[in-house]
Amino acid sequence: MTSHTSAAGTVFWLIIPLLIICCSGGSGKPGPADENAGIPEYDSTFLFNGRDLDGWEITNFGPQGPVYVSGTTIVLGMGEGCTGITWKKEFPEMNYRISLEARRVAGNDFFCGMTFPAGKEPCTLIVGGWGGTTVGLSTINSMDASENQTTNFREFEKNRWYRISLLVHADTIRALIDDEVVVNFVKGKYDELSIRPEVELSKPFGIASWYTTAQLRNIRLDKLDD
Repeated sequence: MTSHTSAAGTVFWLIIPLLIICCSGGSGKPGPADENAGIPEYDSTFLFNGRDLDGWEITNFGPQGPVYVSGTTIVLGMGEGCTGITWKKEFPEMNYRISLEARRVAGNDFFCGMTFPAGKEPCTLIVGGWGGTTVGLSTINSMDASENQTTNFREFEKNRWYRISLLVHADTIRALIDDEVVVNFVKGKYDELSIRPEVELSKPFGIASWYTTAQLRNIRLDKLDD
């Protein structure tokens, strides 16, 4: 009885390592599927692949904070001014929609300053500027988002994700936050669009924060009909 029990025990302890090897694919190292676990599939319309800053450049504002990818988000760390990223590949001048999700993690100023082309002119959509609540375009006829016809105010909660969409046509710029229209600008014959000097390095398309830690995800570009 003792010999039979001992033999059964020996077989048991030989089988266990084999089962472990089979279940792990024969190796203790994670395979490609393990490394990408939790990262959703992004099609060609997405400008951020959820893994790294491919296609982007960390904007050299000078006093910027750290910029890095964490999970499936881009973190814009708080700096002494602007912190941001600039798209280095082709970008349309009009008839497009750019959408993303953004949130303010720390700080009290804009957590999404989106500089974009509107035809041959640049402009910036400010979300949460001038003390944390201002939304609008900077600049129109040299007037900032805090003082032109697109100015409006909204409270933003820290650590809450907001869906932001920007639609640019030949003479129209519309912005939505969580499907609510917050900017509906129709360019007049004598209107001139421009940007503040602080975000000059964000052209043609870039996203920045100001004295604020922000996170970005799901950055997507769609071409629109005329």
